[in-house]
Amino acid sequence: MRIFIVYSHPEPKSLNGAMLRTARETLTSAGHEVVVSDLYAMKFDPVSDRKNFTTVLDANYYRQQPEEAHAAAHDGFAPDLKAEMDKLFWCDLLILQFPMWWFGLPAMLKGWIDRVFAFERVYGFGKRFDKGVLVGKRAMCALTTGGLKPSFSAHGLSGPIDMLLFPINHGMLYFTGFTVIEPFIIHGAARRSDEERKAELERFRERLLSLDTAPTISYPKLDDYDERFVLKEKSKAD
Repeated sequence: MRIFIVYSHPEPKSLNGAMLRTARETLTSAGHEVVVSDLYAMKFDPVSDRKNFTTVLDANYYRQQPEEAHAAAHDGFAPDLKAEMDKLFWCDLLILQFPMWWFGLPAMLKGWIDRVFAFERVYGFGKRFDKGVLVGKRAMCALTTGGLKPSFSAHGLSGPIDMLLFPINHGMLYFTGFTVIEPFIIHGAARRSDEERKAELERFRERLLSLDTAPTISYPKLDDYDERFVLKEKSKAD
């Protein structure tokens, strides 16, 4: 399997850094092809603007989606973005690995999504969700949190972790066509002892070795919604 890891953490000695090393070693030893985009090491620029493109549709007024559509039609993406897009289309499975900061993606990784998930290249009208460009590929978030697991529950202070990850799992990954694997999460990362870190890394290794059979998140299909994008009554009942 061809696996693309997009990694966003500034400290190689962190638990996230250890997770990345575990992923490389485990997946490579299992015979998978692994490509990593280490965004901090690459000094990836997360700011989306005209530098995304070598083409120009409208020099007087910048609108990102029309510029993306124009670039998609005229091979007009900047070389750094084209390289990331090529990795995305090359892979069978995408892993987004990151610490949860402020209940979401770190800015570096969010900027990668903003720039790489381009209109008419990675998604488009009629090319989204179960009819998306990337249908047939799988994706998974591997992340750490600062808070402990009970805090990320239905009655916890931080709210349900599934709700917090919904914009990523549903709004970014499933939106573009990925089948979304249930996330791998290490809670309370900064509070872990060395022994606990080792145990969590072993748990991560076991998940990595079972990616083919790991449980996935079931989302409704586009045809389950009406013209207002509200679930049809039958789908609600299901």
